[in-house]
Amino acid sequence: MSEDYTPSLQQFMQRVGFSSFRALSQAAQVSEKQVRQLRRGEIAQMRLETLFKLSQALQVSVTDLLITFSELSTQPSAPSPQPSAHLQELADLKQEYKRLQDSLVQQKQEIWQEFQQSSLQILESLLLQLPTAAYAAQQNTQAPAVKLLPLLKPFDRLLQEWGVEQIAPVGAEVPYDPQLHQLMEGSADVGDRVRIRYTGYRQGDRLLYRAKVSPVAH
Repeated sequence: MSEDYTPSLQQFMQRVGFSSFRALSQAAQVSEKQVRQLRRGEIAQMRLETLFKLSQALQVSVTDLLITFSELSTQPSAPSPQPSAHLQELADLKQEYKRLQDSLVQQKQEIWQEFQQSSLQILESLLLQLPTAAYAAQQNTQAPAVKLLPLLKPFDRLLQEWGVEQIAPVGAEVPYDPQLHQLMEGSADVGDRVRIRYTGYRQGDRLLYRAKVSPVAH
């Protein structure tokens, strides 16, 4: 006869305020049949995804569930030259849980990076044109556009949080670097002074857009 783990499950439920097994199944988005499997100690037969949902609802780790609701928890330990089938199943479940966690973290990072890149592509014209327009407004404080400059601060803050930075501000004079700069006119050798006319951007070690520059007259 299989072990009844209902009291153990009820203890976990009481800690987070579940008054019934139905409430637990609804919160975890699993079936009541799967909850009954846990109560009967049939954890080795349950899908890892189900255990993960239950662990989130009960606010415990999957490892805690495996230890609490496995038959190993009720058996006295005894030396054995070979691991038992239950012990191997437990080890496999732990390994699969770790793999799932790593996969979820990686997927989250990839989705976030894809969101940033698609957003930056949509904002491309704004990224390239806005700093030049703001620079022109700053040069003429009587122009109506200067009143719009404070509205750009949230945009600048967003770029900062995403790790996107300007190669150099518009109007700055810098040594010419063909890796970072694109000549709009004339010619220049590496190291010659050029003026930034449209700023470029990079994100970490990745170049997003080269800055557009013009040679500085000697």
